[in-house]
Amino acid sequence: MQKRGSDRFSKFNNRKGAAKKEQIRQDKRVARKEKEAFFEEKRARQTGASAGRPAVPARTVVAQMPLNKFLAHAGVAARREAADLIRTGIVEINGKVVTEPGHKIAPGDVVKFKGKVVRPTSELVYILLNKPKDHLTTLRDPQKRKTVMDIVKSATRERIFPVGRLDRNTTGVLLLTNDGDLAQALTHPSNEIKKVYHAQLDKPLERAHFEALLNGVELEDGLATVDVLAYADLKDKSQIGVEIHSGKNRIVRRLFEHFKYDVKGLDRVVFAGLTKKNVDRGKWRFLTEKEIRDLKYFGKGK
Repeated sequence: MQKRGSDRFSKFNNRKGAAKKEQIRQDKRVARKEKEAFFEEKRARQTGASAGRPAVPARTVVAQMPLNKFLAHAGVAARREAADLIRTGIVEINGKVVTEPGHKIAPGDVVKFKGKVVRPTSELVYILLNKPKDHLTTLRDPQKRKTVMDIVKSATRERIFPVGRLDRNTTGVLLLTNDGDLAQALTHPSNEIKKVYHAQLDKPLERAHFEALLNGVELEDGLATVDVLAYADLKDKSQIGVEIHSGKNRIVRRLFEHFKYDVKGLDRVVFAGLTKKNVDRGKWRFLTEKEIRDLKYFGKGK
């Protein structure tokens, strides 16, 4: 693998004109979906009233589905995170608290998350966000700080969640969806999903540290390696491109901090084949059908 070559990362730069056109297309799509949802709901109410019964079923449950998978399909969280939530005792089935993630859901069961009924989603949604700084990658924050959900709250009526995490001051590509199976596949360590980051250091990266990073670094939670390392700009060796598949927490920052570098800026430019080109910082768009197909290919560990 190449260790240098700034053009490897230059292709991920934003294109302002294309980004504006893309945002207009996305705004139109949101408006169209809202209009369709309004008339669909109106037709459902009319149909239900004429038949003398509720138009929307009160309970929609897939038979014998594990509880954590059910919550993922309901858009509460990815499957592994849902398992952790279940163990905290905030999920009820038919009025009783259940703390076992593998508990099987039977037809007719009513599932509540934090006191609210949740159901499997009827429509799968896939959104790419170019995450800005100072936003948490979480569904909600008790301290009322800004989250990525504040940015995409008008995108869909479905409950979506972030796939994986970017820390508060890391920017770039973030996928949000309600497809629990895909989220599980993209975050599972065995699938080795590739990510590319552009790091801005406080000083030029020394050649000895460059080589050490390629050979692997022993951190407090084990050996950490990078797949590709490159100077993003040969005239400014404080700008580094990093390709990595590890899912360890804050792994890129910790690798550089191990050698006493301060990471002034960190931007994820690629995640599972998705890039942020045509999407301005703080903006989002829906994935194309081709991107969704490619993601599910990535999700099978290919």
